[in-house]
Amino acid sequence: MAFNNLIILDHPLIQQKLFYLRDKRTNNFNFRTMLNEISGLMVYEITRNLPVKPNKVQTPLEVTTAYILAKPVTLIPILRAGLAMCDGILSLIPNARVGHLGLYRDKESLQPVEYYKKFPPDFEKTEIIVIDPMLATGGSASAALDFVKKEGGEHLTFVCLVASPEGVTLLEEHHPDVPIYTAALDRQLNDHGYILPGLGDAGDRIYGTE
Repeated sequence: MAFNNLIILDHPLIQQKLFYLRDKRTNNFNFRTMLNEISGLMVYEITRNLPVKPNKVQTPLEVTTAYILAKPVTLIPILRAGLAMCDGILSLIPNARVGHLGLYRDKESLQPVEYYKKFPPDFEKTEIIVIDPMLATGGSASAALDFVKKEGGEHLTFVCLVASPEGVTLLEEHHPDVPIYTAALDRQLNDHGYILPGLGDAGDRIYGTE
């Protein structure tokens, strides 16, 4: 199955860490640790093509021209599980700002409802990375991108650990302008909307609430 906007990060270290995240024997502490490590490796690849601009710098010997990011970076994790990926990304982009977006699905309308939103000022002028470990049905991810765009966000990227074909299809249909980065495209969703083979409920495994 071919997708237009999907980029699978197949770096050997990313794939090895994903192995341990999938393993049901991995405890909560090691899951969180591995999640931070894989997040840092993924963002290294994701930011490869970010625009840069020249800037003068004084070395110990002379003034020279070096390069810095042309735009600041804003991370927007989808609560709650997305938040756990931020530390690994911030270890490589320490100046990035972090917004927060909380969503739940209304039981009657089945539509996503925003329950919390806090974005940095002028975030719409930055490179925006929306984060959620799992892209399952795609409903939450699509809604999150809708909310960010309504607030003026333009330069968006979506990053997840594991994606389903169903989720990628929906995201490409609703947001064809947003690249999707993942460590794995898994086989399918089960009847309860979990990714197979997947790695279970990421939030539960991060916070020990399973």
